[in-house]
Amino acid sequence: MLSRQSLSSLTSCLNKYSICSLSLTPTHITDALRSSVCRYGTEAQPKTPSKSSQYKLVVVGGGSGGCAVAAKFASLGKNCAVVEPSDLHYYQPIWTLVGAGLKGFQSSVQPMREVLPESIDWIKDKATVFNPKENYIQLNSGERVHYEYLVVAMGIQLDYDKVSGLIEALENDSTVVSNYHPKWVNKTFPALQEFTGGNAIFTFPNTPIKCAGAPQKIMYLADEYFRTLGVRNKTEIIYNTSLGVIFGVKKYADALQNVVQARDIKVNYKHNLVQVDHKAKVATFEKLDDNKQVNFQYSFLHATPPMSSPDVLKKSPLVNEAGWVDVHKHTLQHNKYPNVFGLGDCTSLPTSKTAAAVAAQSGILHKNLSAVMAGAPTVPLYDGYTSCPLITSSKSCILAEFDYDGKPLETFPFNQGKERKITYDMKAHMMPTLYWRVMLRGRWNGPSTVRKMMHLGLNRQSKLT
Repeated sequence: MLSRQSLSSLTSCLNKYSICSLSLTPTHITDALRSSVCRYGTEAQPKTPSKSSQYKLVVVGGGSGGCAVAAKFASLGKNCAVVEPSDLHYYQPIWTLVGAGLKGFQSSVQPMREVLPESIDWIKDKATVFNPKENYIQLNSGERVHYEYLVVAMGIQLDYDKVSGLIEALENDSTVVSNYHPKWVNKTFPALQEFTGGNAIFTFPNTPIKCAGAPQKIMYLADEYFRTLGVRNKTEIIYNTSLGVIFGVKKYADALQNVVQARDIKVNYKHNLVQVDHKAKVATFEKLDDNKQVNFQYSFLHATPPMSSPDVLKKSPLVNEAGWVDVHKHTLQHNKYPNVFGLGDCTSLPTSKTAAAVAAQSGILHKNLSAVMAGAPTVPLYDGYTSCPLITSSKSCILAEFDYDGKPLETFPFNQGKERKITYDMKAHMMPTLYWRVMLRGRWNGPSTVRKMMHLGLNRQSKLT
């Protein structure tokens, strides 16, 4: 059990590192605080601040990519540092199941010091300036951290404030929820439990997002739960997406079209959420085809926020015109600064932003960065592999896997475009263990080897051009 001191510490951490610095209410995190989430051990400890420091390798970001890369280079010892201000590390792919009441929030979080290698330096601060010409970053404290090599893995920024009234609605309306934030994911299941009918609206913003299937996953689980409650016949489920298709890969889009038709879910394409009036319970969408606005009454609203590259990166020389870290899509090496690499959601890689993509990228980054450190050239290895387990019920999942070209790159020798219980069980039970115990320890580079074995070496190979 958590001690009173640890309970206070966790509450403080969740408050401090929530997006937009929004205060937590106890009802939103009660379940999390009851759990034994913080199995505090004496592992990685924050480095004592100094005016200046020097490392062979600096990794900025302690998310899935940063931790995996740090683990792979842990043999560098104190010549490797991770810059990460948060005390907590989240396994965010499980939040769909948390929001549906199928998993506890405590299963998604561990102390940062338990997921970083003990051998390296953990610099518990924020990067505020990147100076790749002089090979240093500056921290919020003013300290300059110099490096020979830099890996940028800062993830993606949640821009809830870009939708007028959304933050106020999330704070004050129990029927407005969002699975993308640790503060609000615990609102979702109570809202589903209290739902008695009306419009249940699920949104997809007009920006790149992480885990692009998540806005649909919670919708299908809500549909299932409404049927269990006996209120589905009084409910209109509406999916308002800014996209022009339900999914970007045709094989899986066709399968999802069958799902929404079978479950009588209304899909409105090119609809982007721009405003929420929680007092009137009205969500306003811009129709991207003609820029006209249309209002929807809601009884339940799951909002996926707009997202973007972190502000500190947007102001740096490392990004392209769109604000993403500008790396070569096959080598992960920066296109201008050869001693800089990037992976994950903050990069320009034109693939879906998922933990599965990060796993594949981490292995390739390790190979290419190690080669550069040894004076050898990089090798184009990354084919854009990504995966999105599209949960369609508490017993079924469509396991989408594909490459840069949007072509299926499936691991198993059966049709993964079909709803199956085995793929749901993988998503719900196997993948979290794989993440905590294997990927974050630098031992998982994605399923490419498994795929070759499953297909006897005869599987399709992506062309790297």
